[in-house]
Amino acid sequence: MTLLNRGDRFPTLTFNLIDGETIELPDALAGSYGVVLFYRGSWCPYCNAQLRAFQRAQGRLAQVGAQVVAVSVDDEATTKALIAKHDLEFPVGHSADADALAGATGAFVNAEPRYLQSTGFVLDPDGSVVVSVYSSGAIGRLVPDDVVGLIGHIQDRAAARDAA
Repeated sequence: MTLLNRGDRFPTLTFNLIDGETIELPDALAGSYGVVLFYRGSWCPYCNAQLRAFQRAQGRLAQVGAQVVAVSVDDEATTKALIAKHDLEFPVGHSADADALAGATGAFVNAEPRYLQSTGFVLDPDGSVVVSVYSSGAIGRLVPDDVVGLIGHIQDRAAARDAA
């Protein structure tokens, strides 16, 4: 298992979305900052809070040019219910292979039942990792305020370099 670090290219991963659609990362986020969230499942109160927080922050995330994608091992019906429950407007993948994602990204996996622990990545517009946050338990995850602040800081530094 290899953890993804700053500057690493995010691996090409395809996730199932509801209604038979798919999304391929990081290509689907090209040209934007990306926030990729692996969440434990719809049963996890911390994950529900994180997903709701990212939904509430959609306007601020859009202002800094960021898009969000979330994924879990939950089946399609469970994911569809979660999306409806929280009015999630960003893509939410389902039926992820926890072991395959762990191998590709270093995400921690719970043994029994099998699910991904909370893992978050912020990607630059080229699909490289800006920051990765790995959790081996229920807490320790990306929050929207930190993501907006980080991206804003990166953009401010770039603007200052361009102006110099």
